[in-house]
Amino acid sequence: MALFNYKSIDGRGRYHTGKLDAANQADLEIRLATMGMDLIRCKLVKGKRLVTSHSNIRRIDLINFCFHMEQLTRAGVSIIEGLEDLRDSVEQVGFRAVIAQLIGDIESGKTLSEALAEHPAVFDEVFVNLIAAGEISGQLPDIFLSLNHMIKWQDELIATTKKLLIYPAFVGATVFFVIGFLMMYLVPQLISFIESIGGELPIHTRVLIATSNFFISFWYLFTLIPFALYMLIRGLAAVNLEMRYQVDAFKLRVWQIGPVLKKIILSRFANFFAMMYKSGIPILQCIEITERITGNEAIRNALVNARVGIQEGKGVAISFQNTGLFPPLVIRMIKIGETTGQLDQALLNVSYFYDRDIKDSIDKVQALIQPVMTMFLGSILGWVMLSVMGPVYDSIGNLQL
Repeated sequence: MALFNYKSIDGRGRYHTGKLDAANQADLEIRLATMGMDLIRCKLVKGKRLVTSHSNIRRIDLINFCFHMEQLTRAGVSIIEGLEDLRDSVEQVGFRAVIAQLIGDIESGKTLSEALAEHPAVFDEVFVNLIAAGEISGQLPDIFLSLNHMIKWQDELIATTKKLLIYPAFVGATVFFVIGFLMMYLVPQLISFIESIGGELPIHTRVLIATSNFFISFWYLFTLIPFALYMLIRGLAAVNLEMRYQVDAFKLRVWQIGPVLKKIILSRFANFFAMMYKSGIPILQCIEITERITGNEAIRNALVNARVGIQEGKGVAISFQNTGLFPPLVIRMIKIGETTGQLDQALLNVSYFYDRDIKDSIDKVQALIQPVMTMFLGSILGWVMLSVMGPVYDSIGNLQL
């Protein structure tokens, strides 16, 4: 397979340009024809194959993909026929090209899971491994159904994570700009009025004036320095494993937000682990795959230790307990599942437990952040008012009538 740059025209006379994998120019014409387009011209990009950007494929496209493939395979339709029907009904051009490549790869002798593995930006490792397990066990329709539910659950989890992070960031940014406005615009205008009153200024007023002058003289410390520090830490974390571990461990310790992020990651881990284990994937392989999708080096390191413990002959519950990640209630649920042979159900119960806890924790964080920010901003405003009005009252008190 090779990568071609192409220009084509559809049935409505609209021109399209893009990139597509094909064996040769004739194969490219066939692939474009199946997408309802006629080739105008093409150019071979030597030594390259199309890598689809994950941002081009929406999560709703994957949900629809799993839903349609579950329905078609359950009805007895072959994989290729199901993909062809899906390709003709997909509106998103990028995803339609991906499906066309899947059809070509399968026709060339690859399995569905092998074809999906060629597009890691679209189908992650969990998705590919579950499809491979479904091919081996002959339960592909059930796997597609489970993936459908998993992606919907993942979408809700991402929305929950954004809800947790966006609200404090928005409130914090608002408070930062209000303080900047007070110190760099309002207080300087009041300083001349304060100084015209005369007399000795109280200490809190002198501190306010000094703080305002500092903001005006070194405003870049509050804008450029934090951004530069963030980029520096991010760059170091990208190239240094120990730095990445320390940063990720710090994220889990951030006041009020860190524990919720930890629960979100562990809920995702438990859900993916349960799905793969239920599909027949061995425990050690399940943990190894989920290690790579946690997105947090500290938790990944703990899961590696758990996997090593299981390899050494320790029980699943004991190995997870030794990581220090899970509370006693969760460990007990895993131990019961391990004893009864229903570990997948126990892990789903763990995921459900965390989901409930996450929602309650986010509501508590949001309920706590607003009054804390209000009190902080109110104390700043009170300090400004006291520093301004204090000298005025002192001057009035010193007047001799």
